Amino acid sequence: MTISSDGWFKSARSKETADCVEVRLADDVGIRDTKDRDGGQLAIANRSWTAFVSALTNQ
Repeated sequence: MTISSDGWFKSARSKETADCVEVRLADDVGIRDTKDRDGGQLAIANRSWTAFVSALTNQ
């Protein structure tokens, strides 16, 4: 995992091509496109993020 100075991180499995998303865990969870970091972000509630990750890991 690579964590930037402002708290954004992406998977260690991501390649250097920037074809991925980044996540920042705070009061809400922020999600943004690595290719367009200034293009905005999606913010979702922590409980929604937890449910999403749980659904992925239970497959």
